[in-house]
Amino acid sequence: MKIGIVGYGTAGQASALLLSRDGHEVEVFERAPVLGPVGAGFLLQPTGLAVLWELGLLDEALALGVRIERLYGETVQGRAVMDMRYRELRHGGSSPFFGLGMQRGALFGLLDAAWREGRQVRCGRQIVAVDAERGLLDDADGNTHGPYDIVIVADGAASGLRGLVVEPALDRPYPWGAQWCLVEQRGWAWPDELRQRYVGARRMVGMLPVGRRIDDPVPRMSFFWSLPVDQLAEAGRDAGAWRDEVGAVWPEAATALADTEVPGGLAQARYRDAVLRRWHRGRAVAVGDAAHAMSPQLGQGVNMALMDALALRDALHRHPVPAAAFAQYQRERRAHVGIYHFWSRWLTPLFQSGHDRLAALRDRVFHPLSRLPGGRGQMLRVLTGTRRGWLGTQSLPEAFLDVMTAHAASLPASDALAETSQDRAV
Repeated sequence: MKIGIVGYGTAGQASALLLSRDGHEVEVFERAPVLGPVGAGFLLQPTGLAVLWELGLLDEALALGVRIERLYGETVQGRAVMDMRYRELRHGGSSPFFGLGMQRGALFGLLDAAWREGRQVRCGRQIVAVDAERGLLDDADGNTHGPYDIVIVADGAASGLRGLVVEPALDRPYPWGAQWCLVEQRGWAWPDELRQRYVGARRMVGMLPVGRRIDDPVPRMSFFWSLPVDQLAEAGRDAGAWRDEVGAVWPEAATALADTEVPGGLAQARYRDAVLRRWHRGRAVAVGDAAHAMSPQLGQGVNMALMDALALRDALHRHPVPAAAFAQYQRERRAHVGIYHFWSRWLTPLFQSGHDRLAALRDRVFHPLSRLPGGRGQMLRVLTGTRRGWLGTQSLPEAFLDVMTAHAASLPASDALAETSQDRAV
């Protein structure tokens, strides 16, 4: 089939690669004049890693990224709020699970380099209208492209096209955003952990080791600083005051940012909560954040985008008629995404809001609840992307789990000893 894709983020890249390999003629439209990643770093969960395994890119991703064993968050006073360890999530008699901290540039480069056969990417083409019934795309210069047998809308959380496919049931911006940047890892004390520190729900600092890129051998970390959206434009204009504020929350993070230009070296991120009544109409279908944008609190965006692309490819294998494939794709992905929309919507005010009383309650009960056997398993499933519905489990290929088990067993002895000592200290 002839397929047009709008957007060359993770969802668009993975869709283009998977569908091109199936022999379809794929043409991508990207509004940016030059191809490149947007954002600093992210945490790939087992669900996202399974898609990279399917694409034959897992080994390359593991070589560039950093294996993450623990997700830990604490108050500025040092009180544990969240402490999750991948090794406590079992499959059979083993624990094959871990996360992978990765730079957006690294994943972008892997997916981009893998798509060569039949490659068609039109840069600097902003698509402003979709005719879902006829499979036509109109760009900002007045040109019409198509017709396409399938149009994939993958233009991200701020999609201007989702409403042209199906009227959203919900599409609203979050009042809180963030500043992001990459910093050198150097002698960071927690090289295999996602670490966060909180001041109520009004301030949050995050640090995630994300490894290197093919064109940059320096290991780096992704820094995250939570702010209300209406403060993003002014935050950091007084660089000294900004550094003092970050240092008051987390001195080690402020030290790691010593060489970062403020505010010039900080990127801004804004988020949306979007729910579509349907994900498709006519020849058009939405994938990634265009279909189901949510808060980054659960860190599932890139993983969901990869899973969407694979589910759409698989649905087209089973149903050669696009309408039937779209319906199958929607059923499959909604069964997984729904619970994340729910928890994202309810958890975000606990970590990014002005609700001090909610944050105080979080600080007192969140960690104790996570230590309960039933509650801990549920939280681990949600955080790792392997929860499906309220109590179900997202299935992963056994061959992939065997590969993950082998990688998990390769933890160097020195790291294992350090982890055991850390357990005793906790």
